[in-house]
Amino acid sequence: MKKLTPRDANFLQSLDTPAKIQDYLESISFNHEEFGETCMSPKNVLLHKKAHCMEGALLASACLLLQKKKPLILSLRVLPDDYDHVVTLYKENNYWGAISKTNHAVLTWRDPVYKTIRELALSYFHEYFLNTTGEKTLRGYSNPINLRRFGTSWITADGNLFSIAEAIYDSPHTMIIPKGNEKFLRNASALERTAASISRKK
Repeated sequence: MKKLTPRDANFLQSLDTPAKIQDYLESISFNHEEFGETCMSPKNVLLHKKAHCMEGALLASACLLLQKKKPLILSLRVLPDDYDHVVTLYKENNYWGAISKTNHAVLTWRDPVYKTIRELALSYFHEYFLNTTGEKTLRGYSNPINLRRFGTSWITADGNLFSIAEAIYDSPHTMIIPKGNEKFLRNASALERTAASISRKK
């Protein structure tokens, strides 16, 4: 693969804890894809200083790879009217947490307090809803997806990484809601919807 510049390599290596990675992702702009869809490599995220959730997950995974840790992605699947989300997994003392790039408060970082991937995925369920109606939309989650299966060239790729995004989207997902229980879901209240509408401006 192309090598990172010494400056980029040193910077990514300086993000040597999940919290530092999260702090960096929160310091850069959210990529609203004003000029068309993108799936930038970590190198290009550093260059443009913006990212959406997939791009942030790739950068976080690159940091973990440089630390000789597994670059694991978790995909969250939602109803067609909403947007799927991906996060980067990390583990501390055998408990799972998540690093997340988002412009909304409720789909962000998770502390390492979850014993299983299902527990972690469920932590996003209550707050994952349509602001227009309050309908809860999270329906499934993937097994951890190890980005090592895609090699390492994605870290410094010049073009978009749509093939990785598609492979993650196409991975098997476990459904969250027990059969027959969807009809018992309550929409988020007006107060919850107002709170969830707060987002970062940049």
